Amino acid sequence: MTAPTGSLLIAGSIATDHLMTFGGRFADSLVVDQLDKLSVSFLVNDLEIRRGGVAPNMCFGLARLGLRPVLVGAAGEDFADYRSWLERNGVDCDSVHISESRHTARFVCTTDTTMAQFASFYPGAMSEASQIELLPIVERVGAPAYVLIGADDPEAMKRHTEECRQRGYAFIADCSQQLAFAEGDLIRDLIDGAAILFSNEYESHVIEKKTGWSEAEILTRVGLQVTTLGKDGVRVTSSDGTSFEIPAAKDVAAVEPTGVGDAFRGGFLAALSWGTSLERAAQVGCVLAAYVVETVGTQEYDFTHEQFVGRIRDSYGDEAAAEVAKHLGV
Repeated sequence: MTAPTGSLLIAGSIATDHLMTFGGRFADSLVVDQLDKLSVSFLVNDLEIRRGGVAPNMCFGLARLGLRPVLVGAAGEDFADYRSWLERNGVDCDSVHISESRHTARFVCTTDTTMAQFASFYPGAMSEASQIELLPIVERVGAPAYVLIGADDPEAMKRHTEECRQRGYAFIADCSQQLAFAEGDLIRDLIDGAAILFSNEYESHVIEKKTGWSEAEILTRVGLQVTTLGKDGVRVTSSDGTSFEIPAAKDVAAVEPTGVGDAFRGGFLAALSWGTSLERAAQVGCVLAAYVVETVGTQEYDFTHEQFVGRIRDSYGDEAAAEVAKHLGV
């Protein structure tokens, strides 16, 4: 496949996750007939603060594979430490919108011993992402190979998609978490004309149900549909008759699945930027995803390029490893 030329703009949510563990059971502290007067407090055992948000997760993966993606999203003034982390790891954060009044989006969750959870999501600065215009970013970094439009403030997703159509930027639709809340009209607007449509298998059925489009109709409206299948790998289809599945990477010791889809997208787009085949791009995506599922946290994994190539070899053979090694300078 011919490598697309230009920058990679990755638009989507920027957030931090505050995760706590309660050593008992929530149910033991709840009185069913008094829930309308609920007022409880739980003494938690630990607190983990993790970097998150779909756009930084993808950018981190792309940067680990030697690219310099451009992060597009909105955050608060409390983003400084997170920004420093991303920039140290090769992510361009110069186009992040910083809110003057809101904190960075935050997910706060407490989990008990039965895996029951109390959680809250504060969108915060994410609600200002619709103020971001792509043109000044393009003028700074050059014409984009792709603009990936991930889960974000719905108005921001809509605005970015419309601007891509108006200005002729190739865009990638990746609605993910917003599919549960979006109506059919919005989903149709976000994916129609996309160069690539990313989803997992469940989300692909949600898209069909809410848009009223069949699988065949969707393929007439997007250039390529890439559907992740969890432990079974990934399926790639297009209207030109291309259709294949790639198995997941071998010998994966799964620990925590959060961020796995984001990592796959980062690996897939990195390989496309190298000009590999779609099959090779899917393989690179699967191996990067394996590193995330084996780690607690979406950006806590690490590897050398030599180790990454070795894992490509173990999962997909010598030819695949040789090609990836060339692009990673191994």
